Amino acid sequence: MQEQKYSIKHWAKDDRPREKLLSKGAAVLSNSELLAILILNGSKERSAVELAQEVLRLGKDNLNELGKLSIKELTKVKGIGDAKAITIIAALELGRRRHAMASLDKHIVTSSADVASYLQTSLRDYKHEVFAVIFLNRANKINDFKIISEGGITGTVADPRIILKRALEEDAVSLILCHNHPSGSLKPSKADEELTHKIKEAAKYFDIKVLDHLIVGDDGYYSFADEGIL
Repeated sequence: MQEQKYSIKHWAKDDRPREKLLSKGAAVLSNSELLAILILNGSKERSAVELAQEVLRLGKDNLNELGKLSIKELTKVKGIGDAKAITIIAALELGRRRHAMASLDKHIVTSSADVASYLQTSLRDYKHEVFAVIFLNRANKINDFKIISEGGITGTVADPRIILKRALEEDAVSLILCHNHPSGSLKPSKADEELTHKIKEAAKYFDIKVLDHLIVGDDGYYSFADEGIL
């Protein structure tokens, strides 16, 4: 009976974080309620929300501080095992990445270096080639970043029709093409050059400009525009 007392499913409906999120939206939930959804179940002594409140206190009631904690530090809270700690860390990492993307979205792109570091972070962990496009507005601010296609270890194919359809949906006036080279080599292949030219020529019909094509790897990046071959 004691375990039931601390189970979320036995609370009043308005007090259940999952049900509250479904009925009212995530924005109305407190930090502890959101954490409780990640924690999922409480212990015999405490509810998931009470565990979440202690986890927050461990991070000084600050999400930025919480994001610095290790699995070992999180599991100091009685009732938080490795699985719960891993879930919390993964969720905080997603939030961190979303924040990084939001910063990039507000940025005015003036050079290849403005986006290269972000692309390296975003595409580095893929073991196969991924082709993506950055869509920009008239002020050279980023409207969207979209992975268009994923291929094999040695290559991927991007359909210009899909890219231009997306560009029109985003009201983009310019594009930055980008893909990774898992092999580590930054040198563009003949196929890379031909695809770039094909997309560039097709975009002209819609008054859309291809500003650059970036190839990223662990050790740097290659810019078609910087190298004068765009």
